[in-house]
Amino acid sequence: MKKSLMALGTALILGGTATAQKVTFEEYKLDNGLHVVLHQDNSAPVVITSVMYHVGAKDEQPDRTGMAHFFEHLLFEGTKNIERGEWFKLVTANGGTNNANTTDDRTYYYEIFPSNNLELALWMESERLMHPVINQIGVDTQNEVVKEEKRLRVDNQPYGNLIKAVKENMFKAHPYRWTTIGEMEHLDAATLEEFMAFNKKFYVPNNAVLVVAGQFDKAQAKEWIQNYFGPIKKGAPVERKKYEEAPITEQFRAKWEDPNIQIPMMVTCYRTPSMKTRDARVLDMISSYLSDGKSSKLYKKIVDDKKMALQIGAFNYSQEDYGMYLIYGLPMGATPADDIIKEIDEEIVKLQTELISENDYKKLQNKFENQYVNSNDNVEGIADNLATYYMLYGDINLINTEIDIYRSITREEIQAVAKKYLNPNQRMILDYVPASDKTQN
Repeated sequence: MKKSLMALGTALILGGTATAQKVTFEEYKLDNGLHVVLHQDNSAPVVITSVMYHVGAKDEQPDRTGMAHFFEHLLFEGTKNIERGEWFKLVTANGGTNNANTTDDRTYYYEIFPSNNLELALWMESERLMHPVINQIGVDTQNEVVKEEKRLRVDNQPYGNLIKAVKENMFKAHPYRWTTIGEMEHLDAATLEEFMAFNKKFYVPNNAVLVVAGQFDKAQAKEWIQNYFGPIKKGAPVERKKYEEAPITEQFRAKWEDPNIQIPMMVTCYRTPSMKTRDARVLDMISSYLSDGKSSKLYKKIVDDKKMALQIGAFNYSQEDYGMYLIYGLPMGATPADDIIKEIDEEIVKLQTELISENDYKKLQNKFENQYVNSNDNVEGIADNLATYYMLYGDINLINTEIDIYRSITREEIQAVAKKYLNPNQRMILDYVPASDKTQN
């Protein structure tokens, strides 16, 4: 009874916090198509200026992978009015920080400044969009930077090619079949003209959203936004081809050899729907139920009780067009991978044939309430979420309402979605093993 009361109290506290943290914002569009979102938060003298472009690895050609991620680096090289090598110095000298990141679906740039430097941040982002300097010196410099990043984070990292191994087997038609960082030989082969064409096609105001979040005067911000971004010409509409993947109807097996590991990894992977769907959110809850923490079903059973694996995990790899649901494990000693898969399948069958307990359901609800609160507990996270919900979900107010979707998911839905997607005939089994000859695929 005491535990139940504590859980109820936690749910009430989290629910109250979530309601109190409703994110207010104003959105409008410039004549050139740039979508603008303003969120005021006067709790600290800080302002975030971010721009998200609807371009990622899926917008590349099969023989030119890595272009979107390359531009994440290239567009810090300099502009017509910011000399090469001066971008970061300018930010630092004015008390700011900045960064960028790329996924298969979008590229995101942001600056964090003291609130009295909003005009500087807006000017810099408008410069990146209007006056980028794309020349051979910059391309050659960033080519080496990206190669080093790939060596450190992928090629020389244990299990660094896991996502690549999964994606190239799970997708046959969709560009999700290659990785965001791409292949270095493709970047080596790209001409300066190809880089310039990529920029001209995707880095246009009508393919972007600008978010200003933090402490600022709204009227002044609008004036600066119009002054700096308004003159930028609208680009041609970005037309995207739609790729359909044939359903997986029969289990298949694949293998990848990694010279950086000694312990093999077993992976099962199921293709899942777009992150925009309700089913994708149910799969989020299923992955949390199965493997989030040491008290989760798979960890307790396979790692703690049966000691068959050193580690076990499940996660829903959600993306704009499709997703993947992965379950992985590191076998203990000589435990066969198929024995671990059998134990995993038993837990999935339970999900498919029995409703999870009321107590487990309440724990899930509490976890997702907590995640919601944490995702919006700082202005940096809010800026990112506003851009993402607008650009990739097509519904910016999900920043306030998505938690209601998770709250409304029932135990019956969890059972139904497990039945719909997590069946042996709908998956790949990947044997990710040490390289026998110390070479990599």
